[in-house]
Amino acid sequence: MNKVVMITGASKGLGKALTYYFANEGCDLAICARGEEHLLQVKNDIEAMGNNILAVVADASIPKDVERFVAMTEAHFGKIDVLINNASILGPSPMPFLIDYPEEDFMEVMRVNSIGPFIVSRRVLPGMLLRNQGSIINVTSEAGNTGFAGWGAYGVSKFALEGLTETWADELSETNIRINMVDPGEMDTEMHKLAVPDCDYELADPNQLVDVFGYLASDQSIGVTGKRINAQNFFREG
Repeated sequence: MNKVVMITGASKGLGKALTYYFANEGCDLAICARGEEHLLQVKNDIEAMGNNILAVVADASIPKDVERFVAMTEAHFGKIDVLINNASILGPSPMPFLIDYPEEDFMEVMRVNSIGPFIVSRRVLPGMLLRNQGSIINVTSEAGNTGFAGWGAYGVSKFALEGLTETWADELSETNIRINMVDPGEMDTEMHKLAVPDCDYELADPNQLVDVFGYLASDQSIGVTGKRINAQNFFREG
């Protein structure tokens, strides 16, 4: 039976690259995004490759959308082997310093980038616990490991995500479920254009940063949990 990989925020950037990567690996896919047009384009491409894919328009930070997406996936495939919490937002662009950060925007970024992965993981975990196997991969950032001026709520939200990852990894340490995080580094994406509008240096192609996700989704990573891996270093070392 094929592995079932669930990816949030899968219509663009890294999420889209991961969808194509796991399709090429022969996996069944469940993907979601808020925008229907780009999501359906990805779905059609994957179906043309011969893969089984479920694509649901959903906001991975809204509990009722998460329930619908996960329930549909479990009904369609019967299981979820791998969850990649990729969906996130940047917040205001250009990003203001924290002293100038609007409260509403700060709370929204925190909600989407840290509470969202909590909600999705909490909903997916019971099925993984029932089978006593599974892999959860959270997408973090260098700004979630070191505080940088001007990265505002985005950086703070990724710090929260890293704490969530480490805490859950410890809580699941006596099971066969592993939870890790990947820092993809700076990538050529729409989000990075908003974050660094005047970028004058070369950026990584998201399609070149997928190998580490394949490793963490595979049986090769059994026993690896609570780790933080830099995708660009993994790619170079691999």
